[in-house]
Amino acid sequence: MLQGFKDFIARGNAIEMAVGIVIGAAFGGVVNAAVDSFINPLIGGLFGQPNFDNVLSFTVGDAVVMPGAILTALVNFLLVALAVYFLIVVPMNKLAELRVSDKEEVVEEIEANTQLLTEIRDLLARR
Repeated sequence: MLQGFKDFIARGNAIEMAVGIVIGAAFGGVVNAAVDSFINPLIGGLFGQPNFDNVLSFTVGDAVVMPGAILTALVNFLLVALAVYFLIVVPMNKLAELRVSDKEEVVEEIEANTQLLTEIRDLLARR
C-alpha cells in the first residue's frame, strides 16, 4: 500500500496538480486584489457604492431581503472571469499560436534544406 502511494506521488500528475493548486491560490489573491482595489472602487465611483447589495432591498418583518447581493455576486463572478480570460487565457493562446508558427517555420526550413541537400547529392552523384 505504501509503495502504491509512493508511485502515485512520484507520478508527474500529482506534482503538476499540486503546483497548479498553489499557483491558482496565489493568482486568486491577485484577482481579488484587482477586483477589491481597482474595479470595485470604479463601480463605487460610478454608482455611489462599491457593490449592489442594497439595490432593491426590502424588509419583511425583522428580516432584510437583499436581492442586490445576488447581483453583486454575479458582477464579481463576471469580473473575475474577465480578469482570468484577459490575464491568462488570451496570453496563453497567443503563446500557443507563436509556438505553432515557430514549429511551422522550422518544418518549412527543414524541408527547404532537405530539398537543397537532395539536389546537391544528385549533382554529386552525376559527376
